[in-house]
Amino acid sequence: MTSQRLAKERPLFVKGIVFYGFPLHPLGSPSTERAAHLKDISIPMLFLQGTRDKMAEMSLLEETLSGLPTATLATLEGADHSFKAGKKQLIPVLAERTRQWMKV
Repeated sequence: MTSQRLAKERPLFVKGIVFYGFPLHPLGSPSTERAAHLKDISIPMLFLQGTRDKMAEMSLLEETLSGLPTATLATLEGADHSFKAGKKQLIPVLAERTRQWMKV
């Protein structure tokens, strides 16, 4: 929802957007229609995505993002849409990757 607003309104105070598990498509229905609005976003975008996310087939996501000059994809190996990957604690990894991208 935030990205849809940014695609339409482009408020100057927003300098970037981070997607934690972008829901590219519904479960079992791989497609890219949900990402159509992203081409209208001109600020930097970080996509943190699990490689086992069933709501974002990785090849489709990579193809979609390859056409977006302000998009960066960072994958978390073995993680699903909820960022679960066995017993690994991924919240600190998500926070660190976000911090690095923001260069705080």
